[in-house]
Amino acid sequence: MQPTSVQLSVRNIRKAFAGKNGDVQVLDDLSFNINERDFVSIIGPSGCGKTTIFNIIAGLLEPDSGTIHFRGEEIESLRGRVGYMMQKDLLFPWRTVLGNVLLGLETRGIDPGKAVDKARVYLQQFGLAGFENAYPKMLSGGMRQRVALIRTLIMDPDILLLDEPFSALDYQTRLYLEGVLKDAVETYNKTVILVTHDIDEAVALSKRVVVLSGRPARVKTVHDIEIGARSPIAARSDSRFSGYFHSLCAELDIQTEATS
Repeated sequence: MQPTSVQLSVRNIRKAFAGKNGDVQVLDDLSFNINERDFVSIIGPSGCGKTTIFNIIAGLLEPDSGTIHFRGEEIESLRGRVGYMMQKDLLFPWRTVLGNVLLGLETRGIDPGKAVDKARVYLQQFGLAGFENAYPKMLSGGMRQRVALIRTLIMDPDILLLDEPFSALDYQTRLYLEGVLKDAVETYNKTVILVTHDIDEAVALSKRVVVLSGRPARVKTVHDIEIGARSPIAARSDSRFSGYFHSLCAELDIQTEATS
């Protein structure tokens, strides 16, 4: 077995924000590693700073202290190396599906003909061929999120940052899109960091789950998820799934047994 290669290292990150009664410490000495082609979920109590971590990694916020290392080199941010997908699809309503997918390629100055050809390949792979000229208001929530995912992937980022991208969708659509995401990650050899409140989703998708403490957030534990099923639905059928699920619930002090 080849040794694991660390792609991203977050080291001793601290971040505070000004509050009415003084500074509020959100992150305190936060450290974790992300390996090449990892799929890591970050879970923790509501308001513990999960999105703040993403904003620092993406270069949208500066930490008060600490460092970020990418493939062994200290860097100021990962701008240009990450694709950031949020809960809201953030599609431009005046642009068609194809127009939304092409937006990032246009800003990079990619040849228009080549950009359109590339976009059509992605739309075909994600089951959206035939919807190129549709506008966002004509699409279901799941289809809009697929467009948002394509728009993120087509820029070929080293790391995908996914901030609860499926949380607003119904359960059936979420299961479908989890499978779409898993296939895309395997196809394009991507590293993924997922922020989610859904422990079920974290176990079904991840190779590792990072559990954060309450604010100020520190890494409480890291759980290796040794299921390896290609499909998120198949992962949920694995005999080990329940054990991981209950262990993570216990880490977050979530009561899982029904009370009479």
